[in-house]
Amino acid sequence: MRFLICCLLLFIDQVMASDYRLGAGDQIQILVYGETDLTTRIKIDKSGIISFPFLSDITVSGFSTKALENKIADGLRGDYLIDPQVSVSIVMYRPFFIHGHVKRPGGYPFQEDLTLDKAIAIAGGLAARASKSSWNITRLVDGQKTVFEANVSSAILPDDIIEIEQSFF
Repeated sequence: MRFLICCLLLFIDQVMASDYRLGAGDQIQILVYGETDLTTRIKIDKSGIISFPFLSDITVSGFSTKALENKIADGLRGDYLIDPQVSVSIVMYRPFFIHGHVKRPGGYPFQEDLTLDKAIAIAGGLAARASKSSWNITRLVDGQKTVFEANVSSAILPDDIIEIEQSFF
């Protein structure tokens, strides 16, 4: 039973990672098995384009790690390698931001399974005059900035901007 639960958790983790879309600020590691000269760590800049040996510049923003693995493998296949085995992993996610009435507003490194209550704790907790319920998250959805009301269990994603309002009572 314990083995089954571990396998299920690993599967869920992989599914969630495959849904994640790369963007500016993410640091990734690209590994081509058996080709140590092609292993590299790259921080994605605001252009969303990276350079990779033997390939032209690659646009990576908006790609999942799996899609990027396939794109690099396809580019290397044929002229350079017969059957390249490429792995792309996220070394460091881009940050989330929290401002308003918290003790230490600012940008913080994103962590897996981050919720609003955890983000507030990372920022040192609520300030004395902070609202206990008027919290908003600004998130880029399909290229549009979207603002929505949040609660303690709201999921936080990289690049989210959290606003903690002031309480009037």
